[in-house]
Amino acid sequence: MPTLLLSAPHVHSGMTVSRLMRQVILALLPALVFGLYLFGEQALILVIASLSSGLITEWLCQKCQDKPIGNLMDSSAIVTILLLVMSLPPHFPWYLGALGAAIAVIFGKQVYGGLGQNLFNPAMLARVVLLISFPVEMTDWPSPTPVLPAFSGLNELIDGFTGATTLGSVMETGSAVIDMQLFPLLLGINPGSLGESPVLLLIGGIWMAYKGVIDWRISVALLVGCLLPSTIAWGLSPETVLTPIAQLASGGLLLAALFIATDPVTSPTTPKGRILYGLGCGALIFLIRIFGAYPEGAAFAILLMNAVSPLIESVTKQRTYGESK
Repeated sequence: MPTLLLSAPHVHSGMTVSRLMRQVILALLPALVFGLYLFGEQALILVIASLSSGLITEWLCQKCQDKPIGNLMDSSAIVTILLLVMSLPPHFPWYLGALGAAIAVIFGKQVYGGLGQNLFNPAMLARVVLLISFPVEMTDWPSPTPVLPAFSGLNELIDGFTGATTLGSVMETGSAVIDMQLFPLLLGINPGSLGESPVLLLIGGIWMAYKGVIDWRISVALLVGCLLPSTIAWGLSPETVLTPIAQLASGGLLLAALFIATDPVTSPTTPKGRILYGLGCGALIFLIRIFGAYPEGAAFAILLMNAVSPLIESVTKQRTYGESK
């Protein structure tokens, strides 16, 4: 997203909320469709139930307000729900997915006043609530079972996987010496979240950066904040720390870097602030992965940095246009 001035004059870029949200949805679709292909009917039911619940909840909340901010047609609720669903296990119970979507809309968005008023990322807030409330269901990772005949060699790749994610295996065994094949890891052909397809997420993220939908500073800073210390740790202890490429392709790192941390509402608006914010998110993801009780720390890291985003904004605030130093 282009650099923002904090005071007049402003030139309208032509980017409306509805247009921005539609472009985010388009960028998410390749990874989402591939996830549905890999995980089948249960994943599709989860998406439908979550979208239905979230949109109905959004409509009801807006009906209960005299002057609601935003509307159902701006697609902001759809983006929130898709980000939540794509961070969930593919066979997560549909009724819990519906509950999570309602939590995201009500407690992550509407209680703050609606569109653009929330302090925390709604999708990650709902994910953390679900993880704490339903830890068993949130850590059940099925192996991919394509709904259509797989292309040559894919079945052999799928058959080699167990029911644990890459990050989960390292946490359970304490050893990073595991059999990993680069192609399925990068494409997302392994147990993991519904939207855990690194290559397709990266394509969508690059397209959004090109269109000016997201600011590359946050994404690059987040990846540096996570991968730089990860690389150092891997060099010091390759037996217990995953390789940098495995860190990049595993868990929700790319989804967080490209689609979640870049949320313009819950991230700083200043260029320096965005870099600091991204670095903080990445560093926290690394620390939680290495030292935390959960194998993946993206949701917790995003929420913690959301909380300090106003402080980062204030200390990196640009001087008012026309004001002398």
